[in-house]
Amino acid sequence: MDDRLIVALDVPDALAGLELARTLGDSVSFYKIGLGMLTGGGLALANELKQDHGKRIFLDMKLFDIGATIEAAVRGLARYDIDFLTVHGDPHVVRAAKQGAAGSGLKILAVTILTSLDRADLDAGLIRDGDLHALTVERAARAFEAGADGVIASPREAAAIRALPGAGLIVTPGVRPAGAALGDQKRVETPAAAIAAGADHIVVGRPIWQAADPRAAAQAILSEIG
Repeated sequence: MDDRLIVALDVPDALAGLELARTLGDSVSFYKIGLGMLTGGGLALANELKQDHGKRIFLDMKLFDIGATIEAAVRGLARYDIDFLTVHGDPHVVRAAKQGAAGSGLKILAVTILTSLDRADLDAGLIRDGDLHALTVERAARAFEAGADGVIASPREAAAIRALPGAGLIVTPGVRPAGAALGDQKRVETPAAAIAAGADHIVVGRPIWQAADPRAAAQAILSEIG
């Protein structure tokens, strides 16, 4: 199975997530479980998909805290035998997360700048002046220097990040098939464009699980990037 497509299980609870996974069947091998699912049985769903169905799991928690807390949290999450975990891309967070993941197969992915943000959002959050593209690439470089296994960035920054010395995995949300609604995303590209730009994995949620035929929607994306 092609694990470049990660399907975001942004549905209300674990039962809905499991039903969607059953619908998608062997067409999808990699799933993202995020904060919205956490109180709806997300960790139990992660464990079931991993242990009983042989799926790969990306736990999208975007952790941010002092180093000791991050290290402890990641050490606990690593017991779930998940594949990817997100933390904020600040170097002290990445270093602590890597310490917490030591001895496990868990890969730490650093969030650069969310794909739902633009320069006006950064201004409102008092983030330093500068071109959003350049800031994203710089955060990626610093995350890799701190030991991140990969980064989360929009497809529009993927090519520049791929060119960085020592670049690791690049996982891109903000991916929408041609003609799909953008939702709350602002920096988007098509699946084929994201892969061509250097992404290792693309994350797609609503265009699949909101489709009349989710399995056909997933297969269409896989065909596009194939």
